[in-house]
Amino acid sequence: MILVDSSVWIDYFNGVNRWQTDALDHLLSTTTLLMGDLILAEVLQGFRRKKDFETANQLLSSLPFRAMGGYQVALQSALNYRRLRKSGITVRKTIDVFIATFCIIEGISLLHNDRDFKPLEVHCGLATYTPPR
Repeated sequence: MILVDSSVWIDYFNGVNRWQTDALDHLLSTTTLLMGDLILAEVLQGFRRKKDFETANQLLSSLPFRAMGGYQVALQSALNYRRLRKSGITVRKTIDVFIATFCIIEGISLLHNDRDFKPLEVHCGLATYTPPR
């Protein structure tokens, strides 16, 4: 199972061509992709046209869904953030720490295109998706 970050979904819906969007296009037909509440909100809030919102919502709502927060994820997110700060690293968005921590706790790989996840890979054990060669 793979969680796809909003950074990739947004590029995908905007027709941006990157290896991550190519991977997402392939994974949609071959792998179980998980949708989380935080990512759903981030992606859907950006659509200006109702038709685009509805199209995206239809696709995203067809994926298995999980709530990503809760006490344990919040507590571990705070600990992960503090660990990074102690190492001199500041993650720009708390929501990215939540998403990464959820993946770490659940043992799920993350497909992303966001530099804030790199320190979470290096210092906290976040597993990220890389395409097979």
